[in-house]
Amino acid sequence: MASICTIPTFGMLPEKYRHMSREEMEHRVREIKEQLGSELFLPAHHYQKDEVIQFADATGDSLQLAQAAAKNKQAKHIVFCGVHFMAETADMLTTDEQIVYLPDMRAGCSMADMANIYQTEEAWEKLTSIFGDTIIPLTYVNSTAAIKAFTGRNGGACVTSSNAKKMVEWAFTQKERLFFLPDQHLGRNTAYDLGIPLEQMAVWNPISGELKYEGNVQDIKVILWDGYCSVHQGFTVENVREVRENYPDMKVIVHPECSFEVVQAADLSGSTKYIVETIKNAPSGSSWAIGTEMNLVKRIIAEHPDKHIICLNENMCPCLTMNRIDLPHLLWALEIIVNGEQGNVIKVDPETTKEALLALDRMLQLA
Repeated sequence: MASICTIPTFGMLPEKYRHMSREEMEHRVREIKEQLGSELFLPAHHYQKDEVIQFADATGDSLQLAQAAAKNKQAKHIVFCGVHFMAETADMLTTDEQIVYLPDMRAGCSMADMANIYQTEEAWEKLTSIFGDTIIPLTYVNSTAAIKAFTGRNGGACVTSSNAKKMVEWAFTQKERLFFLPDQHLGRNTAYDLGIPLEQMAVWNPISGELKYEGNVQDIKVILWDGYCSVHQGFTVENVREVRENYPDMKVIVHPECSFEVVQAADLSGSTKYIVETIKNAPSGSSWAIGTEMNLVKRIIAEHPDKHIICLNENMCPCLTMNRIDLPHLLWALEIIVNGEQGNVIKVDPETTKEALLALDRMLQLA
């Protein structure tokens, strides 16, 4: 069975970082970055706090950061400001000599945790007993290395919200049916956009081990894992209705991790990169309601004072697990490195890496 190795895991943030001023921490981070030079690479996801983003060597969505990690063959130390599955992906796409660190090991992803390898293997056994060799798995990159490995050894590939349509189209050139995990909403929205009716989509419940579908199962084209993003599922059709009432000229743009009903009610939907680029290229004076993570929305608002921009749900919280990476934890991770220690290192075992790379490489070749 695949395993993930973390060597070693440090515990609570040392007390000294709780008493340092922001100015002191920022100064020290700059010092260490200058000291390590090209030996350090610091990628950061769009959802990170500004206090972290300011020090990033690369920013982006999951696909952009995966590509950046794959291209980087020089840095000895990669301090990944994101969540656990992203750091795993970076480790698998870089060389054995490179070390990947996650500043706070509590920075996980609730969506990725909704699909474990035991549930997935059980589901695959039951589904193939029903449909035979007509299914190909696709996994969102928001999944564990073990799930990526499962996908790779069964002929499938990874996807991101940026390339989901391209990857789903590819999957249907390989097999008659698609098994999409762990985010049901991205899978449903993507398949629907490609012309597959909802009546040909089923949902797999990993808790009960049952296929939720009414009708002849042989009509099923897409099997969706019953998982979701806790942030994006928080946007509702009522939020869209309120925007329409209060701001009749405002465009609504949402992430495809939102529910089918919200995506259909919105004007536009697309990946984090798509949202960023759409607002960037929008005319001055235009109005937008954005349905995605709050830190990113606030950053977009600050970067475009010439446009009227709001969050689709003003009561939405930032991604809580992503936000565990903050300035104190970033500084701590960097001082671990300069002190010659190896705390909070993310290392995926060779067998898992080999199989997961099959899925990742299929994606990167087509992306």
